[in-house]
Amino acid sequence: MFLNRISSKCAIGFCCLLLSPILVAGSSRADQKPPSTPEGFVYGDPLADAPSLAPRGPFGVGVRTVALFNPNQIDIVHSTASSTAPRYNRPVTLEIWYPAQIPAGKAQLTTYTDCLSPRVGQPPPPVYSFEGRALRDALPDTSKGPYPLIVVSHGYPGSRVMMSYLTENLASKGYVVAAIDHADSTHFNKGPFPSTLLNRWSDITFTLDQIQNAGERTAKSSPLAFLSGLTDASRTTLIGYSMGGFGVLNVAGAGYTPKVQSFVGGLLSSRLEGAPGFAPDPRVKAVVAFAPWGEAEGVWDSDGLAGLKVPILFVDGDHDDVASYTSGVRVIFNSAVNSDRYLLVYENARHNIAPNPPPQLPGMDAQAFLGYGEPAWDSRRINNVNQHFVTAFLDKYIQGEDESAYLNLPSKPGEDDWNGFAPRTAVGLELWHLAPGQSLPPTENGTK
Repeated sequence: MFLNRISSKCAIGFCCLLLSPILVAGSSRADQKPPSTPEGFVYGDPLADAPSLAPRGPFGVGVRTVALFNPNQIDIVHSTASSTAPRYNRPVTLEIWYPAQIPAGKAQLTTYTDCLSPRVGQPPPPVYSFEGRALRDALPDTSKGPYPLIVVSHGYPGSRVMMSYLTENLASKGYVVAAIDHADSTHFNKGPFPSTLLNRWSDITFTLDQIQNAGERTAKSSPLAFLSGLTDASRTTLIGYSMGGFGVLNVAGAGYTPKVQSFVGGLLSSRLEGAPGFAPDPRVKAVVAFAPWGEAEGVWDSDGLAGLKVPILFVDGDHDDVASYTSGVRVIFNSAVNSDRYLLVYENARHNIAPNPPPQLPGMDAQAFLGYGEPAWDSRRINNVNQHFVTAFLDKYIQGEDESAYLNLPSKPGEDDWNGFAPRTAVGLELWHLAPGQSLPPTENGTK
């Protein structure tokens, strides 16, 4: 089958997209300070001006790596115009954070390993390590379970630990968080873009299925046996960044337009708006979409986005030049008319409003740095703000708590009128809210 080339704009945008961590090995190391970070700082730690819901919750955090295979999947990478699409057992590797028992005197520290994103015509990128606040292979804490599930989908290229500041934080607040390594879409195995488009929804749904069924896996040899009785997949939140947003919105009910078929040789027909059997996954109760890609490229329209009916928190920079803020993310926010939705905006930020901070490596140039970082923002500050608002959003829509004090805010803050922020510290942020049935006024529809 024939795979059309994506537009040059799209190809350039994704080649220069985020650089984010990928875990290849990990061990608890209490005797090291985090490399390439300020003295004693670990990604996700609250800064002095962190908003009030940014700090970690009451649970210890464990982390495990689980390698799975989704059988009999289309191998689009090796498909040709003259052959039937081959099939393969697609690898789906998960990093899972969860409430855990932390033995007395044991440090909650683990080391993640990453490399910078590869560049065409350049030598292999350098590998580096950074630390996280979790204890590898710790025993689960079942005292308050079962806990709601969160499934995280990264960007292109990206990895399952690219948002460890957030995944660890949410696990400490009583969630089981499973982040996916999407094959052909990570730093270590970046493949053709059509694979990312084709496999996002199925990787997410497969992960949900496997964790939901973990209660049936009692054999000690099952890598998911530790989740038995720990997780409530009927209360699932999907978190997606960039191409992850493209995937999670579809699983939540936003059917694609036929335009997406031109990228994947017609292989996404079942995921189009109005396709027989297409429906939102009923296990998904909320979505967080960081800079979701697709609207500016025509893969959604108002009919497809009207299929979103669960609460959604959108997050983007108003200078996003990859997913596009004005013709992309803000249009999605406005068009999801059947959803109770929020839009958190970082003024003067571009696309990288979701990853961990950039590493500080010898000889690292501006292009590599800006693959992670933001030119106008401290990524550590962005991380804290994300922790705060994602916590408030999930507290309300998953835990059923009254968080109106943190979410019912003026769209643009004054000096001291955003609850949870110290006076003068909400500068540069906006928070928009639309209830089901509401749209932005014409002066604000798709524009700043």
